[in-house]
Amino acid sequence: MADTPLAALSDAALAARLAEEAGRLAVALRESGEFSGKALGDEGDRQANQLLCSALAAARPDDAILSEEERDSTARLDRSRVWIVDPVDGTREYGECRADWAVHVALAIDGMAEVGAVALPGLAGGTVLRSDMPRPLAPLTERQEQCPRFLVSRTRPAREALALCDAIGGELVAMGSAGAKAMAVVRGEAEIYLHSGGQYEWDSCAPVAVARAHGLHCSRIDGSPLVYNRADPYLPDLLICRPQFAGRVLDLVAGLG
Repeated sequence: MADTPLAALSDAALAARLAEEAGRLAVALRESGEFSGKALGDEGDRQANQLLCSALAAARPDDAILSEEERDSTARLDRSRVWIVDPVDGTREYGECRADWAVHVALAIDGMAEVGAVALPGLAGGTVLRSDMPRPLAPLTERQEQCPRFLVSRTRPAREALALCDAIGGELVAMGSAGAKAMAVVRGEAEIYLHSGGQYEWDSCAPVAVARAHGLHCSRIDGSPLVYNRADPYLPDLLICRPQFAGRVLDLVAGLG
């Protein structure tokens, strides 16, 4: 499969291979010691973005691309298929040599996050979670059902998440990038990820595609669908959680006013 030309791969396999390759590139750059701190984050973003966008343009020339690191074009609005990528999600964590950062590669079709891969290169051996290879969710323990773990930003936790965690009697888990937090729910390291502090489409498209494929609830925090490839890519909030918590969480958010 590694020798298969990119153009011959399925959309999901293409997303997964490119997310993995971009992650390896970013890790190698960090280990080279040539850059550090913010300069490392900027260079990692630049190089990973160049890899992703060049490969996608060659493999899927009829599709549009929306990337955090590319100048946006309204031409994408006329396309049914739009690749939405975040070359390094969690640039701060990447620059600080932490593990909680990710690479996002997603394909939105008619506004829906249909295909996605999220690479977690900072984990030992690297990990890529894919929308076409869902894994069974581990059963919740009694403690997890009664005291769910809420993922929040390590630097700017969402007000709603803090209030809901307190109301439910949950446990806060601070983590870096949006992709790392979303995949922590997929991986069974937490039960609820609610964010309301402002994001863009590239922050959530790939995580949502992967999370939905694994049977998780994914929506805006008012319960409305997450829609992609809009004129304004700002998509400020989302909820990714185990399905059994979705109704209660959405009701509590609505009650916050």
